Amino acid sequence: MKKNTNKLILYIINITFAFITIVPLLYALSVSLMSPDQIFAYPPKLIPKGIYLNNFINALNIAPIIGFIINSFVVSIAVTIGQIITSSMAAFSFSFFKFKGRNIIFIAMLATMMIPAESIMISNYLTVGSLGWLDSYQALIVPFLSSAMGIFMMRQYYLTLPKDLYEAAKIDGCNSFKFLIKIVLPMSRPIMGSLGIYTFLATWNQYLWPLLVTSNDSSRTVQIGISMLQFSENQSFGIIMAGIVMVILPSIIIFILGQKQLIEGMTTGAVKG
Repeated sequence: MKKNTNKLILYIINITFAFITIVPLLYALSVSLMSPDQIFAYPPKLIPKGIYLNNFINALNIAPIIGFIINSFVVSIAVTIGQIITSSMAAFSFSFFKFKGRNIIFIAMLATMMIPAESIMISNYLTVGSLGWLDSYQALIVPFLSSAMGIFMMRQYYLTLPKDLYEAAKIDGCNSFKFLIKIVLPMSRPIMGSLGIYTFLATWNQYLWPLLVTSNDSSRTVQIGISMLQFSENQSFGIIMAGIVMVILPSIIIFILGQKQLIEGMTTGAVKG
């Protein structure tokens, strides 16, 4: 009886938090489908009387949202692939290679996680500017191709893999790179999926750095471009909500499709043995 009561309480808490999370998204979708007279009607309406698509059409006419979405996809996918490659290789070195100063280097790498990104943003901007990368994909991608958190996550997972497997592969003539590609990476799909989804969503939602290094619409990402609707002359909430829905929809789809990998990656390797 006590066990069922605790489970019921847990379900109620989960449903409550899920409701609090999803209601603003549903309201934004509802407002994006309302005509202006419905949006400003009193008492406020929560459900549109009909599907009003002019908000989406006007949003696309005011700002090149499709171009912003494409830019964000290119940047997010490139950063995700880059972080998976660099994190897996660095984590493999920290896990399977024994070299002098390995622990010191790893601790120094972890220490970089305590440095706020804002404190090095100006120096990064000056570096990117000196290379002539402003308003380009390089400025949005290259500074984020490596991640201390990604290396830490991959290393912690690699430590759960049996070292005897590596020794057996070496005896059979398999070099380290082939062992990483053909054995370790296929076994690391859960943590790679978790890191990939987290990196994609974090890159998709970046605001300050893209705002700093881009000034042309052709190179801006969605989080910067969506502000063009907010400062438009008509200040239509329907148009703003339509833009927000178009911007947030891809990230929601990615999260829904990859939530299984995200959960598995966070839990796999938590208990060794």
